[in-house]
Amino acid sequence: MITILLDSSNTSLTVGLAKDDILLESISYEAWQEQSEHMIPELDKLLDKYQVSRNDIKEVVVAVGPGSYTGVRIAITIAKTIATVLDAKLYEISSLRCQKDRKNPSICVINARSGRSYFGVYEDKKVIVSDCILTNDKVLEFIKEHPHFVLCGNTSYLGIEGKKPDIARELLELKKIKEPSINPLAVKPIYMKD
Repeated sequence: MITILLDSSNTSLTVGLAKDDILLESISYEAWQEQSEHMIPELDKLLDKYQVSRNDIKEVVVAVGPGSYTGVRIAITIAKTIATVLDAKLYEISSLRCQKDRKNPSICVINARSGRSYFGVYEDKKVIVSDCILTNDKVLEFIKEHPHFVLCGNTSYLGIEGKKPDIARELLELKKIKEPSINPLAVKPIYMKD
């Protein structure tokens, strides 16, 4: 079974290709405000490289937010279109949760601007703190109080180095604990406000 993995919720772009729940390859790089231009061509490169027809796609796993307002919509629109046209299953995954470290409790963040962060904490398949918005001061306080947790994501805006996530691998892993959406056209981005 062919599965594609998509995320454009932050400043980077991630596209992955899996067969029978084994990740064949993923592409991930900074593409701020260029995700819409690169996502489909990158997907086509992977499909061509592994000689996979678009008609072979049976599952789409997409990060649905929180994150960049426009970025989140790009991957979701592409995922919904592919799922609808190809009658593929569509799985929705939190943009924060797909940044977690597989082996350690993880604090996952995305810059929400204006001195705030999208914030979630996870350990393996367990949600410790559900996705929310916190001030950066509160995030830094939580990090200090939990020194054994791994900080994940693009954390440069906090002045701390975090672990770079393997988003495609986590999207694929998290798909296993989710049910597909009943109606792909009804999938909506997760936007968080104060």
